[in-house]
Order: sequence, then structure tokens, then C-alpha cells
Amino acid sequence: MNTHAEVERLDHLGITAGVIKDLKLIEFIDERIPKDTREEISCGEAVAGMILNGLGFSDRPLTLTPQFFENKALSRLFRPGVNAESFNRFKLGRALDDCHAYGCDLLFAETSAKICKAEGVDTKFNSLDTTAFALTGDYNADSDEHTIEITHGYSKDHRPDLKQAVLEIMCSHDGGIPVISKAWNGNASDTKIFRERAKALTDSFKAAEGPHYLIADSKLYDAETIEKGLGSIPFITLIPGTLKLENTTINSALQNPLREWTPLDEKHRFQTFDIVHNDLQQRWMVVHSEERQNKAEKSVSAKFEKEREKIEKELKKLHAEEF
Repeated sequence: MNTHAEVERLDHLGITAGVIKDLKLIEFIDERIPKDTREEISCGEAVAGMILNGLGFSDRPLTLTPQFFENKALSRLFRPGVNAESFNRFKLGRALDDCHAYGCDLLFAETSAKICKAEGVDTKFNSLDTTAFALTGDYNADSDEHTIEITHGYSKDHRPDLKQAVLEIMCSHDGGIPVISKAWNGNASDTKIFRERAKALTDSFKAAEGPHYLIADSKLYDAETIEKGLGSIPFITLIPGTLKLENTTINSALQNPLREWTPLDEKHRFQTFDIVHNDLQQRWMVVHSEERQNKAEKSVSAKFEKEREKIEKELKKLHAEEF
């Protein structure tokens, strides 16, 4: 009696596929990008397939996705009738084109908003930042006027020799869930990106049921950014050290014996100042860290010792000379 057995694997992909189904991600995408009746799988299923492929086969090109799914239990990961060849490069390419036509940033934001609402994620506090991806190869800047420009810019990963693309992302403090994502030209500055985002968030923050706060580094604090929209929404940021008023406020906290420090925890204390700057009423906080102070004192002592040794060495040479 001949028997034929087939082994299909789930590995960790079963958990990922379960989360995708629980969040109804495929149905959500298909509502916005309808399925072509000539296709075996929908755009939502193609996107889900690329997610699974990226989490299990990330070092191989998308053209080899069918090879990746050959031994996977696709009837459980997706539905009966889906096979490995359904995820061929032509279908995946068309799915990516459909997402681009709809708007990748818009699709991402809508999906994140739906998931955060369904899972009860608190989006009251949102952190904004950028990162850069260094890329190799040749890129034709004139091939598509609607895409970003892969070009040289400020390299955060210390590879100024490579062209790059910049990614802006805003995450909720509750769980670190990305809520907004946008790709920028490789030479886009953080100040410009933050300015555009503050302007875009003005209406949505005002329409929210409760207060929402934008959090970012010191590149957010800019006079033009405040004028373009930041001044009308709550925000938390570092004050740039290049501002004279910043140094004046710190010195006031350190040198005024009449001002009392408020304990934050065992190693930190702070003072607050009500300040009007850039025509905007603000509350600035000066934080004192025992750990940072000790580190700074050691650094100053080390520099002092190094300078002393240098002077003594020069004096020794001077003593050896005859006058």
C-alpha cells in the first residue's frame, strides 16, 4: 500500500497570520482597493503575503515569494484555494502599484487609526521623529515625478557617501504604535518635515475629543514652525541650546537661591518657568540630574588633568633651555 504524505509548515507565521485575521487587515485593505475578478488573490491578501514573507524570508527578493510559500500551510494562513504561485511577482507588483495609486501614507494612517481604535490604544501623546535609509545603486530622478528623490543628504548612520531616503514616523506612547508614516527626499531636513507635520496636525488635534500632544526633539522648536501651526496645538520639545534665552533660564535656575527645586525622583529635580517666546505663552522646565552632574564633573576633571599635564610638559621643556 503506497501512501503519500505532505508536510506543511506554519512556524511563527501562524501567530502573525492570526493577528492579521484578528485585526481584519485584509478586509480593511480590500474595502479601499477592490479585487480584480481576474486575480486569484486580492490586494489585501497580497499585502498580507508580503508581510509574512518579510518576517520569514527578509533577505530574499520579492520575486522569490512563491518559493517561500511552497511548503507553507496556505489554507490556514489565508484560505482554501490560495497557492504559492498566487504570490507571483506580477501580482505583487500590481498590488504595490494599487497601494501607491491609493496613497501609501494614507492607507497606513487609516489602517493604524482603525487598529488603535479597535484595540483601545491611547493616542493622546505622539512622538515624531525621522530616520534615513542609505541605499546603493543608480536612481533615475526623472523616471517618476510623483516619487521621492533618492539623493545625498545629512546621513544619520554616518554614510555620507551613499544616497538615501528619509522616513518620517509618528508613534503613540501607548505601545509605541506607528500612527503616521511618510517618505521624504533624501535631502529633506527635520525642521522642514516637522513644520509640515505640525501644520497638518492642527485641524485633527483641534477636532479630537480630548487634548493631544506632539512630542519631538529640538528641531521642532522653530519660529516659522510655531507660526505655521505648532503654536495652535499642545507640544512638548527640547529647547535648542543655541537660544540665548535657554542658557539664561538654566543659569537662573542654578544661581537663584530663592527658587526651590521640585523632586522628580531620587536622582532628578526640576524648576518650571512661565515664559513668553516667539509670541507664545509657554512653560519651560529645567531638569537637574545628579548622574549627569557627576558625569560632567568627572569630564571636567579629566580635561583639567590633561591640560595640567600638557602645561607641565611644556614647562619642563622650557626649564631645560638656557637663557
